Amino acid sequence: MKAFFKRRLAVHIWFLAALAFYGLYLLGISSREAANAVSGITQALKDGYAWFWYLFPFSVVEWFYVAFAVGVLAVLAVLLRRLRSWRGRRLEGAYGCVMVLACMFLTAGGLYCLLWGVNYYADGFQEKSGVYAQTEVSADELERVADLFAERLAELSDQVERDENGLFAVPRDVIFAGSTSVYENISREFPFLRRTDRVPKRMVFSRLFSAMGFTGFYSPYTGESNLNVDCPACLLPATIAHELAHQRGIASEQECNFLAVAASTASDDPAYQYSGYLMGYIHLSNALYRADRERWAAVYALLPETVVADLRDDIAYWDQFEGIANDVSTKVYDTTLRTYGQTAGIQSYGTVVELLVAYY
Repeated sequence: MKAFFKRRLAVHIWFLAALAFYGLYLLGISSREAANAVSGITQALKDGYAWFWYLFPFSVVEWFYVAFAVGVLAVLAVLLRRLRSWRGRRLEGAYGCVMVLACMFLTAGGLYCLLWGVNYYADGFQEKSGVYAQTEVSADELERVADLFAERLAELSDQVERDENGLFAVPRDVIFAGSTSVYENISREFPFLRRTDRVPKRMVFSRLFSAMGFTGFYSPYTGESNLNVDCPACLLPATIAHELAHQRGIASEQECNFLAVAASTASDDPAYQYSGYLMGYIHLSNALYRADRERWAAVYALLPETVVADLRDDIAYWDQFEGIANDVSTKVYDTTLRTYGQTAGIQSYGTVVELLVAYY
């Protein structure tokens, strides 16, 4: 037995190291103070190595995922080959393959928990800013804020470039170029948001991510913000602002949605302003529709046809991806959020309405 473990020493050390990540994670979430300390260390670490990965013009983490999938398939192929015979070293080789697979998944999961999962238990935007979600929102308040957003959309709708069909047509190159300054103005109100931003990455597999229902994601493995560039561009500026909120260590999805709206509407760029008000209007309008359909109809009537066209275009795009892949990815992500203490799961996105009402 001793000789057996000695021959597989490397994989056993790897296994113990992977478990150590989970031990550090559990230590990090043992208290709010511990979470703040660990998230501060990991944030500095991510900012440190992100500069290197941003030297590459493409999304590096996408290809990490591809390499991981290829690696898993390669190990499985070797495992199946070795399982054809249960004699001697072949059995030991099969054990080695199983351990390698376990270590690959444990390492990926453990690093994610340590580099990102701890942030769910640390101080977020609300604790740092003093702006808290208004837990009881009346239909009157919803209507007033939704009305404000609809009016601003009407004012801004003609200030953004549009195509022959009247749809939002600001070039994606222009949108990405403006991303590095979107937090400048709001950082004056909330100094803890101030940082030097890099232009986010465009995903090569954007269409695939659309099928899974994702408009973008932040990777703690590389420190990159990654954006889906296949979906309609009208919400791309606000989505960029959302991912840049994650770049600042804010884990909560509802807080990042709020910051996407707040940072975009406060910026000097009409495209970002329009996109921010559009994203905010969608959240507010959905809530108002559930609360009072007559009030919702009155606010909706304030929207010019160009804004309505953008909303319809976005809905039509996402409708084509309704199916198993979208349902599975939504369920997986919902479970992931609940695992990190986000008890409302994906429904926690609705809390952004309470923050918008409290702030606006």
